[in-house]
Amino acid sequence: RRERQRFVDKNGRCNVQHGNLGGESSRYLSDFFTTLVDLKWRWNLLIFLLTYTVAWLVMASMWWGIAYLRGDLHQAHGDTYSPCVANVYNFPSAFLFFVETEATIGYGHRYITERCPEGIVLFLFQSLLGSVVDAFLIGCMFIKMSQPKKRAETLMFSRAAVISQRDAKLCLMFRVGNLRNSHMVSAQIRCKLIKSRQTPEREFLPLDQCELDVGFGTGADQLFLVSPLTICHEINSESPFFCLSQRSLRSEQFEIVVILEGIVETTGKT
Repeated sequence: RRERQRFVDKNGRCNVQHGNLGGESSRYLSDFFTTLVDLKWRWNLLIFLLTYTVAWLVMASMWWGIAYLRGDLHQAHGDTYSPCVANVYNFPSAFLFFVETEATIGYGHRYITERCPEGIVLFLFQSLLGSVVDAFLIGCMFIKMSQPKKRAETLMFSRAAVISQRDAKLCLMFRVGNLRNSHMVSAQIRCKLIKSRQTPEREFLPLDQCELDVGFGTGADQLFLVSPLTICHEINSESPFFCLSQRSLRSEQFEIVVILEGIVETTGKT
């Protein structure tokens, strides 16, 4: 039997693509930081490396350009001649001076002199630009590493849901468990039934979302997830499954999406 395409995969990825919205690229660029965080790791690392490489080469070229325009590249640096940056004779030495300054290494062999106002201005610009680039990229990498998405890999759901009797009531049931010893604080579970329907006004809703009651009134949706728990949805007169038989359940096209939300104890992130 051909497998139906899911609205939400088992790993939580939504199979929804937006198109023909108009100006969607500019919307992503207007919130570039969030776009960068949402990218895959390989693109993040590529942007990280390219940004630093290009910035280093550009700033080193500016230091080399100052030395070239002042004629420091072909002069002996000593007591008789005061260059903009001591011991900078070519592009590699200008690049090393920039890296020493940016990383605050300070070997002492290359240093800026007080008779170079353009070098002082460039030094201040380099310090400000370096702080901004470091804050942006390192902050992005930190947020991406601390995201709790991978925490969901150690939350297990049962492969299938079943309908059976419990406490003399017909219930739709499935199980959820936590593999880690660390708790999910304030864990709450919700269920959505996604199914196409037609309204009394004959309006067709292709992906209508209906809430399944898993214990809102009794507080059963608030989980203490230290051992595997069985989540129950009572099929009563208010349930969307009340009028369906076993045969119609097999032929109906719908999907149940389970949303487990909580705070990761170790990081404090939702």
